[in-house]
Amino acid sequence: MIATIQYNSKKYQIDLTQALDISIPMRASKSNVNAWYLEEPKIEPVKDGEWVATVKDGACINFNNIYFNPHSHGTHTECVGHITETVHSINQNLKQFFFLAEVITVAPEKLKGDFVISKKQIQFALGNKKRDAVVLRTIPNMTDKLSKQYSNTNPTYLLEEVAIYLREKGVNHLLVDLPSVDKERDDCELLAHNAFWNTKGTLRMDATITEFIFVPNSIEDGTYFLNLQIAPFENDATPSKPVLFKILE
Repeated sequence: MIATIQYNSKKYQIDLTQALDISIPMRASKSNVNAWYLEEPKIEPVKDGEWVATVKDGACINFNNIYFNPHSHGTHTECVGHITETVHSINQNLKQFFFLAEVITVAPEKLKGDFVISKKQIQFALGNKKRDAVVLRTIPNMTDKLSKQYSNTNPTYLLEEVAIYLREKGVNHLLVDLPSVDKERDDCELLAHNAFWNTKGTLRMDATITEFIFVPNSIEDGTYFLNLQIAPFENDATPSKPVLFKILE
């Protein structure tokens, strides 16, 4: 199914049957991707006395409770409410779901014992392109990102200068294959989060950060349309399913 999208006075065509899912599924397993020192998510049938809500145990339905943290247990999209006293809702502030996006791949640099992403690297990868969304893939890009346990590992993070650069370039949606854009332990400075959402100026209420994506190596760097699908949670963050569509020639 070919769709034509008119975007910023230009027309693009995409094939809606060829979606490229860059989310990480959530599983009730210790091998589920994880960060921030929590146990794995749980998906358990409702129990009422002897009654267990699974068809295999004699019920007519499967009826599960799910216990998880969106920031810790998989692909999630967050808004400025993640770091403000007022807990702004992602569901209230993200009202557009299709964006022109650029997929870029960057090899982290070593800085004072940490692995970081620098402004210079992002500038080189983006050039003079103007995009609403940037999808950042880090290398090495192995499938262990689907199950990695990140707590106490000091993962790669973005320098504050990256977030400032992207904000000033007009990027409203930043997607990364990391547990956070910031350092695991930074005394709650959250430099990249604060810079991207402009907490020292006018808050960027409609800007989002999506963490814990996975961009397979089969997806080439370049320009795509991004469909940023979220679950309608009234919370600072929600599980999400970002999907890319190739732009047809």
